[in-house]
Amino acid sequence: MHPISPQSSRIASCGCGQLQAHVASEPLGVSVCHCLACQRRTGSVFAAQARFAKEAVTVVGASTEYVRIGDEGTKCTFRFCPVCGATVYYTLDAYPEAVAIPVGAFAEPSFPGPSVSVYEERMHLWVHMPSNIKHIG
Repeated sequence: MHPISPQSSRIASCGCGQLQAHVASEPLGVSVCHCLACQRRTGSVFAAQARFAKEAVTVVGASTEYVRIGDEGTKCTFRFCPVCGATVYYTLDAYPEAVAIPVGAFAEPSFPGPSVSVYEERMHLWVHMPSNIKHIG
């Protein structure tokens, strides 16, 4: 891994740019989820997301929301662009003080990597996570 210099502000955006999340802090944490619901939501084989303190996130633009109940009964409210459909941020009832943002919405290849990988029992066989992070089955 390459050393990452802290960045005090970032902008996450949908594909068309109509919905944005302006972030004024470093992430509280970055994680990868391999659950089947995240695979379906992202259209990829896993989801990578960063959590930020709620007060550090300012949303600009209109969004539509979708509420999903996770495998363990936790509620997630996903906010996505009504124009292009990209998810830009979401909240989890289990973490009311935080906002989660898909890492890809930042379009920043130098974004900090994950510290945890969850639902690895559903991970595609060809996917390999960094060895120096926490692995949860």
